[in-house]
Amino acid sequence: MTHDGAKGRTMSAAELFDGLGIEYEQAFVRLPEQAAAVEWLVARLGEGARVLDVGSGTGRPVAELLVRAGCRVTGIDVSGEMVALAGEQVPGARFEQCDVRAFEAPEGSFDAVCAFFPLMMMSRAEAAATLKRMAGWLAPGGFLVTATVPADVEDVEIVWMDRTVKVSSFSVDEYVRLQREDCGLDVLHHAVSVFAPDDDRAAPEEHLFTYARRPALADDTAPAA
Repeated sequence: MTHDGAKGRTMSAAELFDGLGIEYEQAFVRLPEQAAAVEWLVARLGEGARVLDVGSGTGRPVAELLVRAGCRVTGIDVSGEMVALAGEQVPGARFEQCDVRAFEAPEGSFDAVCAFFPLMMMSRAEAAATLKRMAGWLAPGGFLVTATVPADVEDVEIVWMDRTVKVSSFSVDEYVRLQREDCGLDVLHHAVSVFAPDDDRAAPEEHLFTYARRPALADDTAPAA
């Protein structure tokens, strides 16, 4: 069924999520592996940890859970509608409308970065470069927690939530390799699961969750010269 006249015309990420708004949260908020990933992360962060939530959506559940755990959260999203909703729903975090490819932060600015599904509507080269930039934003010992839909595809047109979009992604092995070899991270956990969204317009899909850590400088115990 055509929705808002959008089916058949390829939409940008901003158009897609501006149009979905709160419907995205309603379809995906009860994603158990995402809640588990955030729980795993906050168990390793101290009070006041600086966390960047890339593709922060409506702020729920990720930013909300992080704020409840005492983190200082910055959320970025390409969708102005999502940023507005997040600001209303999670006033304890700071949200900014920004494409992650244009976001700038000093090296080591964050104790953790969450990136749940923000890379799929860009080219594989852009996604790989973004992973590397996010790894650079981590302080030594910081964590990168991510999720994607694993697939060996580039620039494939699909209909999702009654909208036509183009997506790219990586196989499980390649996505993990990028984090280990290109980003220099220790991948501590990766697992594939299947999730059925609470919306008939979105079919069950595979999800790959990864937990990774930037090596800590403190691991080098040799005395300074």
